[in-house]
Amino acid sequence: MSPIKRESAVVILLSFFIVTFSLVLLVPPIAQSLSYHYFADSRSLCGVSNFGNVVSNLAILIAGALGLGFMASPAARKTTEHFATPAEWWPYLVVFIGATLIAVGSAYYHWQPNNERLIWDRLPMAIMFMGLFSAVITERISLAAAKLLTVPLVLLGVTSVIGWALSERLGAGDLRFYAIVQFFPMVATPLIMFIFPSRYTRQSDLVISMGWYILAKIFEALDLQVFIATNGHVSGHTIKHVLCGLSIYWLVRMLRKRVLVAS
Repeated sequence: MSPIKRESAVVILLSFFIVTFSLVLLVPPIAQSLSYHYFADSRSLCGVSNFGNVVSNLAILIAGALGLGFMASPAARKTTEHFATPAEWWPYLVVFIGATLIAVGSAYYHWQPNNERLIWDRLPMAIMFMGLFSAVITERISLAAAKLLTVPLVLLGVTSVIGWALSERLGAGDLRFYAIVQFFPMVATPLIMFIFPSRYTRQSDLVISMGWYILAKIFEALDLQVFIATNGHVSGHTIKHVLCGLSIYWLVRMLRKRVLVAS
């Protein structure tokens, strides 16, 4: 891709963000619906409330721990093998730190679902998503830009969650900023992957990882329907956690197996 085309693509992405931000601001403030905290499977076991939705976070915890273990390994720290530069290592470290914290925060939230606990579920999710978005930018658009963007992107994600939590406490709940932080990277990442080629192999693993996550969101939306279809054995939300664990593991798999594309 020529410098002019790359520059044009970056302008398109920035314009897309501005349009997205502007459109969301046109929407009235959106408070967190209390019905969000009601899940199909509320059974307790061994003294653990909402056992299925709490314990299923083990899948996310294991995947996050595998990721952290790989990032700390000599193979990952030897940047010429899996990471061309140290700057590409840091965003993925953020991803797996966020993933590990998601398991803890989600288990804490699902033990007793409410708005006060939901913040500890959403904070690590924002950290992970922003870390992955930064990683995609680093590998495909600009290493220099990513060096400047990683910390601000993570802070943006954290701020969006804190802003929502504060708005709820003030009685004027507003999810719009958080929605932007969640929505934009999910749409922009496939667009970036389509426009900018990666310098690494195994990019199909990233697509598969995203596919697992999309499937997880589908099961989340079908929480009750899945619970009924399985005669009350497992809910859609419990399966969602397992699929999220698979999504994170596929990122670990990608990093373990990938190599630089010969130039």
